[in-house]
Amino acid sequence: MKVEAIIVVTADWEKAGQYALKVCEAVSEAQKVPLEVKKEDYDFLISHGEKDEFGGVDMPQIFFRLEGGTIKHIMTRVPLRKEDGHPDLEKGIKDITEAMAKQ
Repeated sequence: MKVEAIIVVTADWEKAGQYALKVCEAVSEAQKVPLEVKKEDYDFLISHGEKDEFGGVDMPQIFFRLEGGTIKHIMTRVPLRKEDGHPDLEKGIKDITEAMAKQ
């Protein structure tokens, strides 16, 4: 199925959201796929997102909207580098791009 949009759900108060947004913007631009940014959309996260063991949702989360409107969860937060624990933007871009190629 074709990816119609990349969706990132984030919040201004969530520092990790800036990294998810950068990764999504890079993939959106490179793959020519629209990017939708949802701010604190808990209804969307509850319906489509990854939940913790207590049923709570974390931010940021990244999704694809596929042909026909299906929403697919791609990742929660950007991966971290093993050596220093900082966000690995290159790996995040690679992971999303590879997930897109598998659709």
